Amino acid sequence: MSVDFLTQPVQFLKGVGPNRAQVLAESGVRTIGDLLAMVPRRYLDRSTVSRIQDLRPGSDPVTVIATVVATGTIPGRRGRKRFEVVLEDEPGRRMKAVWFQGVAWITRVIEKGHQLALHGKPSRYGGMMSFSHPDFDRVDEQGPSLETGRIIALYPGSTNLQKAGLTSRTFRKIIYELFREHGEHLGENLPDHLIQRYGLLEGRVARRAIHFPRSQDELKRAIYRLKFEELFFFQLMLATTQIKREQVPGQVVAEGGELVRRLREEILSFTLTSAQENALADIGKDLGSGRQMNRLLQGDVGSGKTVVAALAAVSVIDAGFQATVMAPTEILCEQHYRSLGRLLAPLGLRVGLLTGSTSTAERRELLAAVADGSCHLLVGTHAVIQEGVDFHRLALAVVDEQHRFGVMQRATLFDKGDRPHMLLMTATPIPRSLALTLYGDLHVSIMRERPPGRQPVTTRMVREKERERVYQMMGEEIARGNQCYVVFPLVEESEKLDLRDAVSGHESLSAEFPNVQVELIHGRMKAAEKEEAMARFVSGESAILVSTTVIEVGVDVPAATFMLIEHAERFGLSQLHQLRGRIGRGEHASTCILMAEYRQSEESRRRLQAMEETEDGFTISEIDMELRGAGDFFGTQQSGLPAFRIADLMTDQSILDEARDAAFALVREDAALTRTDHRAMKVWFDTFVKSRGVRLSRIG
Repeated sequence: MSVDFLTQPVQFLKGVGPNRAQVLAESGVRTIGDLLAMVPRRYLDRSTVSRIQDLRPGSDPVTVIATVVATGTIPGRRGRKRFEVVLEDEPGRRMKAVWFQGVAWITRVIEKGHQLALHGKPSRYGGMMSFSHPDFDRVDEQGPSLETGRIIALYPGSTNLQKAGLTSRTFRKIIYELFREHGEHLGENLPDHLIQRYGLLEGRVARRAIHFPRSQDELKRAIYRLKFEELFFFQLMLATTQIKREQVPGQVVAEGGELVRRLREEILSFTLTSAQENALADIGKDLGSGRQMNRLLQGDVGSGKTVVAALAAVSVIDAGFQATVMAPTEILCEQHYRSLGRLLAPLGLRVGLLTGSTSTAERRELLAAVADGSCHLLVGTHAVIQEGVDFHRLALAVVDEQHRFGVMQRATLFDKGDRPHMLLMTATPIPRSLALTLYGDLHVSIMRERPPGRQPVTTRMVREKERERVYQMMGEEIARGNQCYVVFPLVEESEKLDLRDAVSGHESLSAEFPNVQVELIHGRMKAAEKEEAMARFVSGESAILVSTTVIEVGVDVPAATFMLIEHAERFGLSQLHQLRGRIGRGEHASTCILMAEYRQSEESRRRLQAMEETEDGFTISEIDMELRGAGDFFGTQQSGLPAFRIADLMTDQSILDEARDAAFALVREDAALTRTDHRAMKVWFDTFVKSRGVRLSRIG
């Protein structure tokens, strides 16, 4: 395939020109390749179009092609208007189409005499069969080769495209002329052995068929081919990155050692799960390979990732090196500092804590210890990667909740030592398709198993009218010597949202439970105040902790057995799962109450229902991605998720698996893509990588 041809401006195609090219550019279509990759939003199979006389109220959505015989804007209550159209497909056979929204725009684009293809659900309105707010497109009977006797592509539209005359009909004409005049430039970009192995449609045929399919079967095969191709080139990029990483030398760390033995046999009071042992085996193999480790450790809430990180750190310390753990928040860093300190201090090892709240004097002393090697393990926020933090012999960098850090922050950490081994950890289970896309260039260890003795958490959704009973349950837990979390979505009362806030909630709970100490933690408090409040709760001095989501990750209080989440419908599903993970960490049964408004959206109901039905974070992650979409799974701050034109990470898992297998197998055979039959693919691949602004040597 000629990459040069596909990168040419779309302006010079027949039927486009400079004005339309400018409008197309606003929609992301700048080149011929962009135009060919503009996937139709749906297809109209004119061989299966329904006649008006055959419409039945309440049937499944159908397509009708008819001519507009009358239009009218009809006033309604409170100044609202509706737009009605009467259409006819045979003499005397009429129906209506009605729009209650977007009336001003629709009145400009539909006129008497237009022939429309409408897609909607039939109903009876005003004594006539009707569609309410149907999808519609103008069709043209003057071009039989494009408009009749075939499956017709209907393209995404906008007001600007319509104003520029870029309707589906126009797009079909432009793309048809493109194939007619320049089809010979659309060669093949995949090698024959891949096409044959996976039964793929030829590239040129697939690109034509996505716009002008000759049958439903050909259309299906064309969609599969283009999805495979898109996912394949992305996975090829990941495979190439992984190969490059595996060539980077790393410090050789032998397995075992006296400190590791003592930690396992003398300090840990429990037996590791098989999932923990498997993860440690993966890490041990990486550490001893002589190549830099780049491993992602995925673990569900409470699966014991901290212990795995501690054993990995002690392994490198045992061999005479240093380790560091970087976490996104001070609260999580303090939690790691306490947990790791309890495990490593009995071994005579020094653990340091470096955050933005570290005083100048403490920082000076700590950095000196890091530089001379007397600080064996440094825990910190992004302060760890700031200038002036110099390690003596850094061999392991652990990044916890790594998706909260940017690529450049992880790259800076990489530069802190002599090619330190990288262990990225997350307590946010990631759907498999998303993990293979975001982290497909890393080796992955997964921990789903919870340590023995952990009790299940009973989760219930309740309404405001049950608050008194919920408080009674809290009182019963406190009477047993247990502790409670109460989580709010806001710090202070909002004028726009009628929500209970953390500050007023703390006041009301202090009045409700006058005989116990109630703490308050939120993100606006000074670090010292948060640390003091958290310390009182961890020690058991206080019985109730009122908080916002700052306790979402990392806080470990085994005596906390009850959680009340206020306005639970306002939280995301993964966030709810992380919050619930703060309880059920000890030997006692725990309860999570989701206090929710009576009126909820369908999405909110599905989130809360999922919380009631399962504790499996990986199941929850799949539901969460289904509800929010892959692009918003980590929220608006997550960067690096590719924008696919045709592939869908939620529905194309099987295609992704095949594309990944093909890409990684090909790179193992020809890492530089220098074989004769790979040359055309190499040219396309280089352009693909460049278009995404990716360096194949990137970290994470």
